[in-house]
Amino acid sequence: VLGKAYDARLMRRLLGYLRPHRRAVVIALVSIIGYSVLQLAQPYLTKLAIDDHITTGNLEGLDRIAFAFLVVLVGSFILEYLQTFTMQMMGQRIMYDLRMEIYRHLQRLDVRFYDRNPVGRLMTRVTTDVDTLNDLFASGVISVFRDVFTLFGIMVVLVVMDWRLALLAFSVLPFIAWVTHWFRRNARDSYRQVRGWIAKINAFLQ
Repeated sequence: VLGKAYDARLMRRLLGYLRPHRRAVVIALVSIIGYSVLQLAQPYLTKLAIDDHITTGNLEGLDRIAFAFLVVLVGSFILEYLQTFTMQMMGQRIMYDLRMEIYRHLQRLDVRFYDRNPVGRLMTRVTTDVDTLNDLFASGVISVFRDVFTLFGIMVVLVVMDWRLALLAFSVLPFIAWVTHWFRRNARDSYRQVRGWIAKINAFLQ
């Protein structure tokens, strides 16, 4: 697994830990979609306020747009709090399940296994590596889905409003994709080195 950028079998095993928390996953997904929609509504309301009222000097109805903007802000805050709270709670429960499963597995291993593997390295697997997986479930999943929904919504709005301007904006996407791929590859290698050094340090201290 260490040499792979993506391992489907490992990902299926990790996603299996989400099954006992399907309700929390659904709540988080609904909150993410609603939050993305409200985020897209903010610049649109700003556009209406500027184009239809401020630039024309027609202030009638501007108060309704301001009130709608306030409602959108409050709704965004509530949905963001809901999704963050739900995913953090789910991440903590998954982390507990993982650690208990690893602990039970370690209890069943032969004593010779501990002669060959330093206890510090095993402690790294049980503690800091599981914390990393908690970050994946609690923060990484939120960021990915929220950014995907928001980006897709922006693309749809751009095409509907002005497809020519949308094509001009999309022209930089290949360059952004290349930079993202380059950064991901280098960051992944560096991150793996850091995890390896943490395991060695814990083994040395042990």
